[in-house]
Amino acid sequence: MKRVSLYLDVDGVICPFGPAGVSEWGSPWRYANAGLLSVAFAQELVDGLNGLATLDGLRCVWLTSWEDLAPEYLCPSIGLNAADWPYLTAAGAGAGAGGVLGEAHGEGWWKLRAIQDDMDRYGPDAVVWIDDQLRYEVEAQAWSRILGRRILLVSPDPRRGISPAELGAVSSFLEQPVF
Repeated sequence: MKRVSLYLDVDGVICPFGPAGVSEWGSPWRYANAGLLSVAFAQELVDGLNGLATLDGLRCVWLTSWEDLAPEYLCPSIGLNAADWPYLTAAGAGAGAGGVLGEAHGEGWWKLRAIQDDMDRYGPDAVVWIDDQLRYEVEAQAWSRILGRRILLVSPDPRRGISPAELGAVSSFLEQPVF
């Protein structure tokens, strides 16, 4: 059984910035109060993520500036069954289902350092990283080329969040053998 870690951002990924009209999922955007702010989301995306998270061998991890606020506030407000996912932090003091995670250190993007540390700790066979900022992070792109077929980077349009095609690409990646 292949072991995969899926690292997930919130803003621009699950909750797009300034969405308008109908989502790419074909339904109107939903809005919820996530404790500190109102967020937009597509119910179909939440349902799809809930389905993915139940797959055998898949370990889902929050990699967002929301840190512990994602499981505490976002999950219950939008119906995402991810309150027990571990989360990584910029300071390396995250907690959650997996205990203390992520020792971001050195220069560069904190998320890249955190994911590298987490991968060293858990040794997944493959990785999915979903973050709207990935298209702009040259160091993260170069690092992912080293991993080759073992990693899937998904960088959604931050005004729309994860599209049906992008979630489909994640599902397909999870079904493929690593080697």
